[in-house]
Amino acid sequence: MDLLRSLPLGLYLEQPITWLHKLDPRVKLIWLMSFLTTYIFANTLWRVILVGLLIFTTLISGIPRRVWQKQMGYLLSVCFLVLIIASLSPDGMGIDYQPRLPEQQAIEKPPSDSTENPILSIFNPQNYQKYNYVLFAKGPVKVTRNSFDLALRLSTIFFTVLYSTTLYLLTTAPEEITAGIETLMQPLRRFKVPVTEIALTLTLSLRFIPLVLEEIQNLVRSVMTRAINWKKLGLKGAVKVWMTIAERLLQNLLLRADQMANGIVVRGFIGPDKHRVQWHNLRLKTFDWIAILVLVLFWGVRFAIGNEVN
Repeated sequence: MDLLRSLPLGLYLEQPITWLHKLDPRVKLIWLMSFLTTYIFANTLWRVILVGLLIFTTLISGIPRRVWQKQMGYLLSVCFLVLIIASLSPDGMGIDYQPRLPEQQAIEKPPSDSTENPILSIFNPQNYQKYNYVLFAKGPVKVTRNSFDLALRLSTIFFTVLYSTTLYLLTTAPEEITAGIETLMQPLRRFKVPVTEIALTLTLSLRFIPLVLEEIQNLVRSVMTRAINWKKLGLKGAVKVWMTIAERLLQNLLLRADQMANGIVVRGFIGPDKHRVQWHNLRLKTFDWIAILVLVLFWGVRFAIGNEVN
């Protein structure tokens, strides 16, 4: 069991350097916000397009397959399970489904006439396509158009939100993230917003995520090496053991936080504007401008085909 490799949440892939790594963090942040906001008031087609676009970006990014295969596979499996459960759930309409025309209604077929107006022929009831609100019904299992549409919305949103953020953190260093956010938040200084303090807190939070995973991994391994017989312990004994593990985890995390704070103080970081180190010199390059142009086209397509029709 290796949480640091199986669940790379908040981890940065240092090697190999892909074209996603070379993008400006501000451009990638705007792209991330676009993925997280374009599905609002969007139709089902656009939500499915977002999922396909994320998968296509991963395939052409050059990220090793071992890095994204398990994460994408697990996430797609969960999303598919959500799709199935939501499709089989009641749609909440609370109505009886009836055909629009009586079953025994007979429609007289007009005499064939080669001179019939083709425009008037489209109003012939026989030319109407059959519409069924219930897509599948067999026994207690019933899938309607409303439930299937809701299932697609839930599963695609779940995948878009989780995987877009994971891909962003995977290809952007924590220092680049905080530098980009701090640069974009510079206008807020006029309103006396502590931009530097917020960026420093975000940096420490991103650095602390791998430490949390490492502590959890070490505690789980320590429990596995002791070969505890959980059947003999019973429910009460098992709860007591896990409470002890949770207490130890909290103590270790507080100890790590104290060590990190002492390290910051020792290095002279006594204020947000003193002893600051500029990790990255953010400049928009040619490839960044191309990404911005593609982003404009992305939003144009969103408003062209992605609007939800009431």
